[in-house]
Amino acid sequence: MNHIFDWVFSQYQGVPTELIVLEFIAIIFGLLSVWYSKRENILVYPTGIISTAIYVYLLLVYQLLGDMLINAYYFSMSIYGWYLWTRKIDQTHYIPITRMTKKEYKMAGVLFVSAIVLLVVVYELSDKWESWFSYVDILTTAIFFVGMWLMAKKKLENWTYWIIGDIISIPLYFLKGMVLSSFLYTALTIIAIYGYIAWKKNLNKSPQRLLK
Repeated sequence: MNHIFDWVFSQYQGVPTELIVLEFIAIIFGLLSVWYSKRENILVYPTGIISTAIYVYLLLVYQLLGDMLINAYYFSMSIYGWYLWTRKIDQTHYIPITRMTKKEYKMAGVLFVSAIVLLVVVYELSDKWESWFSYVDILTTAIFFVGMWLMAKKKLENWTYWIIGDIISIPLYFLKGMVLSSFLYTALTIIAIYGYIAWKKNLNKSPQRLLK
């Protein structure tokens, strides 16, 4: 067991202590955010804002530009989602979890393609192409772009995008040297599966409270 820990944490040799601490804090708040999302709890947004703000800085340092942009996007979408989730459909009920409409499927496709085009341009202009890492980074970023938008709108299908993106991100972060973040995405995959199940049970049900 010690050999495993030594091998895992050897990835952090030479990494400044403050970056490791920041990554750990971002992971904790990231896990809390997804856990609160699973519970349909409004705290998903303040915890998510803290995590994404830290990751914007870390990913800039690690030159994962796509994921840096997605976290900046998460930050802004968290504010948007915070507003949408607190809207009421009557005096005592908030907006419910629903499925995507045909129009939203089309919009999701537009977001996905637009994100890919945007990120390719960013990588080209900044000359930050880094073997296959950059291509996978672009793919996961486009997936998460759609997932975050759907979560803000309380669409059940948001979990499908998170699950796919999380699974792809596990080896990406591990091979990039951000081992703790790789473990985070493993945990997020599991939570996302349970999140899908929990949201499906509450489909079309309007909650009366957002702190659960």
